[in-house]
Amino acid sequence: MWEIRAGGDGRLAAMDRNRVAAWIAAYEQAWRTPGTAALGTMFTPDATYQQGPYRDPVVGLPAIVRMWDSERDGPDEVFQMTSEVIAVDGDTAVARVQVRYGDPVHQEWRDLWIMRFAEDGRCLSFEEWPFAPERRTTAAG
Repeated sequence: MWEIRAGGDGRLAAMDRNRVAAWIAAYEQAWRTPGTAALGTMFTPDATYQQGPYRDPVVGLPAIVRMWDSERDGPDEVFQMTSEVIAVDGDTAVARVQVRYGDPVHQEWRDLWIMRFAEDGRCLSFEEWPFAPERRTTAAG
């Protein structure tokens, strides 16, 4: 599971690909786990979570917990998730994430996640850009 790691002075060393990949793995594990207790180790109390580039952000850990519970079918939800960390610059990271729901697959998403991390390694700002194969991203013409 994700661990908050900081140096001796309490400050986070710059995020790197391994730490971001570990955070993403913890996110998936938290989605598969009953309850929402893990979210407090992953998000700061004042974190924002934006579910799309034009959607209003969910603000604060209590609101993220409510959103989390309402968005998933439950910890037994069947899905496969793959991810690739694309870039890390200081406290900000970008990852490509693909999620396929069901067996057989009935819904698929390919997302870009933009994450900004606090000094303690928890996510301060999470923004996802979700795309589904059956949805167009530009007007036909």
